[in-house]
Amino acid sequence: MLKINEAVIVEGRYDKLKLSNILDTLIIETNGFAIYKDREKLKFIRRLANERGIVILTDSDHSGFQIRNYVAAGIPKDKIKHIYIPDILGKEKRKALPSKEGKLGVEGMSDELLVKLFAEYGINSKAVVVTNPVTNFDLFDLGLSGTPNAKQNKKKLLKKLDLPEFLSTNSLLSYINSSMTRDEFVSICNSFK
Repeated sequence: MLKINEAVIVEGRYDKLKLSNILDTLIIETNGFAIYKDREKLKFIRRLANERGIVILTDSDHSGFQIRNYVAAGIPKDKIKHIYIPDILGKEKRKALPSKEGKLGVEGMSDELLVKLFAEYGINSKAVVVTNPVTNFDLFDLGLSGTPNAKQNKKKLLKKLDLPEFLSTNSLLSYINSSMTRDEFVSICNSFK
């Protein structure tokens, strides 16, 4: 598994699932063209670009390039790295028919090819071990999941961290463990109780 600092921006959930098998980093989906109307998510992506840099990895079809260009607009060039997948004709296993352009998307690429592309495009992986990471149990223990007030508490936490409300629990954990120590996180949670 590659541990990288940059957040990775992909089009959809199947792309995110594919990359979750090979990357240890925060992966954000644009939900395809829905990013055009989701100003909060776009603001979050721009914030991530400024804080840690982003890698944009979209399909190599027309839609993928439109989404890539839209996300990249207004972000300084030194904060973005682009990975382009090769044009490979075919269809993803889960689909009955190939895409409109007949090309495989990110989800159709082999793990080996994706790892090779990250290396070729200069995205360096780091052998970083997070000691004492925040876990799902910690979120439960702090009243952020599985408790009567969890939804309200999570909402307060997201607001305090200036994170979008759409952030899933797994993405929240990934963000916390790559942005702060356990003690810092606990202190933030205790500040709004």
